[in-house]
Amino acid sequence: MISKGAAARCAAGVLGGLMLVGVGTAAFAAYPDPEGSSGVDVRVDIAEVQNGALSLTVENTETALTETGSTAEYRQFTGALPNVTVTDTRTEVPSGVFWYVTGQASDFVGAAGQPSITPDHLGWSPALVTTGNGEVAAGDEVKTSLDAAPNNVGLTGEELLALSLDSASSTAASGQWTAGATLVLKTPVDVAPGGYASLLTLSLFEDAL
Repeated sequence: MISKGAAARCAAGVLGGLMLVGVGTAAFAAYPDPEGSSGVDVRVDIAEVQNGALSLTVENTETALTETGSTAEYRQFTGALPNVTVTDTRTEVPSGVFWYVTGQASDFVGAAGQPSITPDHLGWSPALVTTGNGEVAAGDEVKTSLDAAPNNVGLTGEELLALSLDSASSTAASGQWTAGATLVLKTPVDVAPGGYASLLTLSLFEDAL
């Protein structure tokens, strides 16, 4: 007598062949229903990480810039960076370390093949959304390459959004901080029309003093 397991394997092989030639599953009509069935609850207890973690989350993965404040010298587009939150749930933090968040943009690539806009045309003005007692600070304004010096380099490199100079102090204060930024894109007046997209990478680092 053929076992149910062998029957199932044979049936599976038949199904594969039947499907290849376009025949339906009616061939299984004669295969009996199970005599009974039962279920198994699968449970697991996941213990809390004892020392917690330092992590970064971003409120949204997309934002849009709209034209405002354009002049005869340049076209300007502004928008808001989605809120960026740093959470520190650690119970033990090494002394002499600090964390910081940076942002770096890629080229604005044209959707229709128009020439790219380099990231030095994108700047930002960081600001804290949640404030404490000075344990965390926002980064400086970074202007675009079409602005006057100083700091008119745009987001070509890893520019500072926010930092804490003492991880242990900031963890003891509240454990969670949020920062944002106003984004400004300035282009020449003869920029090619069309849609563009850039990736603004936000990174969290911890380092020793």
